[in-house]
Amino acid sequence: MIILIFIIAHWYFSLFSQTFFLHRYAAHKMFDMSKFWEKMFYIFTYITQGSSYLSPYAYGVMHRKHHAYADTEKDPHSPKYDKNLFLMMWRTKNEYLDIFYKKNKIEEQFTKDVPEWKSFEKIAHSYVSRLLWGLAYVFFYIYFAHAWWVFLFLPMNFLMGPLHGAVINWFAHKYGYRNYSVSDTSMNLLPFDFLMFGEGYHNNHHKNSKRANFGVKWYELDPAYPIIKLLGFMKIIRLKKV
Repeated sequence: MIILIFIIAHWYFSLFSQTFFLHRYAAHKMFDMSKFWEKMFYIFTYITQGSSYLSPYAYGVMHRKHHAYADTEKDPHSPKYDKNLFLMMWRTKNEYLDIFYKKNKIEEQFTKDVPEWKSFEKIAHSYVSRLLWGLAYVFFYIYFAHAWWVFLFLPMNFLMGPLHGAVINWFAHKYGYRNYSVSDTSMNLLPFDFLMFGEGYHNNHHKNSKRANFGVKWYELDPAYPIIKLLGFMKIIRLKKV
């Protein structure tokens, strides 16, 4: 039971960091926050993503390129150009690392106002940090697992961040329904997106990438949006009008 609670908590806390901080803030700037809170959410993202920590800078730049070049050969993760999910994610990983290590010149439209905390990421993004997080997960499983088959879920904890990306970048461009006719293959995965915290409303998001509420229809509940509204009410963030 403790392992199950841990997996669910890791899934949703990591997912919130991805959708709130990396996606809606770093990539799209749907709201503003002070430098203090920006650093707090950097740390929160590091703690919740652990061994699969994703740089807000590299993620933000890569995701902007995804929107600019959706489903073309320049798209960092379009499923149109790879035979399977794993090849797409390998290509995405290489693109992500090229951006993080700044191997190629990137146009200003993709880097403008994207948050970057270089000194922090020397630690958070290091292989030593990822190894220590991985060992922490292993020891946690050893202590609390009641059967051998429970360890089959361990890889999910190792790769939580990329796993979230794989679900959306692959499946939300292949399966689901569309509210809008757009120039790419984006789909809404589920009418009620309780699994991906609103990220599953991918077609809605591609239609209006600045809208903080990913749900459009009355039944499309975006679980992250009420939290965003609460953070706005608490003056932690400042939502922008669309």
